[in-house]
Amino acid sequence: METPGSQSSLHRANLERVVRAVRMAGSLTQAEIARSTGLSAATVSNIVRELKDGGTVEVTPTSAGGRRARSVSLSGDAGIVVGVDFGHSHLRVAVGNLAHQVLAEEVEPIDVDASAAEGFDRAEVLVNRLIEATGIGPGKVIGVGLGVPGPIDVESGTLGSTAILPGWSGTNPGQELSGRLGVPVHVDNDANLGALGELVWGGGRGASDLAYIKVASGVGAGLVISGQIYRGPGGTAGEIGHITLDESGPVCRCGNRGCLETFTAARYVLPLLQPSHGQDLTMAKVVQLAREGDPGCRRVIADVGRHIGSGVANLCNLLNPSRVVLGGDLAEAGELVLGPIRESVSRYAIPSAARQLGIVGGTLGGRAEVLGALALVLSEMGDSTLLGGGQGADAPALA
Repeated sequence: METPGSQSSLHRANLERVVRAVRMAGSLTQAEIARSTGLSAATVSNIVRELKDGGTVEVTPTSAGGRRARSVSLSGDAGIVVGVDFGHSHLRVAVGNLAHQVLAEEVEPIDVDASAAEGFDRAEVLVNRLIEATGIGPGKVIGVGLGVPGPIDVESGTLGSTAILPGWSGTNPGQELSGRLGVPVHVDNDANLGALGELVWGGGRGASDLAYIKVASGVGAGLVISGQIYRGPGGTAGEIGHITLDESGPVCRCGNRGCLETFTAARYVLPLLQPSHGQDLTMAKVVQLAREGDPGCRRVIADVGRHIGSGVANLCNLLNPSRVVLGGDLAEAGELVLGPIRESVSRYAIPSAARQLGIVGGTLGGRAEVLGALALVLSEMGDSTLLGGGQGADAPALA
């Protein structure tokens, strides 16, 4: 029996520290493991050798700073995780292994007015199909990450009121999908998962404090503080779309007037351009036309950027993040929207907070949320169950 403070207990703790560091990063050199865990190079070398012999990790030659090194990653056969992202008009599913590699991924359109049961039916079919396509048995699934476009109650796990998926309010998405798939399901809103995705693989890499701003049918923010998603006690942290910009402005779906969302979300912005550009206009099309030089689309995107910048300035003054990552279709506008955001931040944020802030576009596009769902499972799973396993096969990298 292991006792606290015993040599065997300490060794077990060190094993789990190394596994945790590799699990969260995807792959690390032994020197990077030593730096991130605080363990000595000799201890890391011995632990990596033990984990490799047990089939938990794989070690491959690499280089770091021009010198030969060894890259350590979890065995591709140690298990698989699944990401499911329900959006305003899509369902995207990805299957990945513990070495941060995507094995299969697919996206299909979904009717936002469909019932929750129909959405879960389609998710169940797509998940099972992709797992089968990997050639790995369903018994290897460790968990599922699920993203939904609405606030999740931390205590009950139910989806709060949402105008984006109106037929889903009051449902318990995690419980429903877990019952269908027979594995643990971890649920979060799409903005938080977008933040996780960009933090691990995209424009947020290397930042310990950031805000991921997603502008689509609504406006939300995923907040990362000290490397962890901050959800708040009720799970509603990051509702930046409901910061009031104009008390006499348009009525928002939340019941207030002049929320940031009413000046930036697609449902409010597109009608400004539809009389001159047609009723089938989408935000992606607006961005494309703006990049091609359309003056009306450029003006609207610049205005949206300035409004977003006002909200970001409030975030700067309250949380002082080091980086803001803009996601969604709007990020494709590049400096056409990032420039105006920076202008507003410079004008309204405390100068010291504005100087420390980097504002960048997301690099993962529409995949940010589903990759964040994979990252959610990787962050929530325990390490003790990974201390053992077999060898895996090569697969395309997430990034």
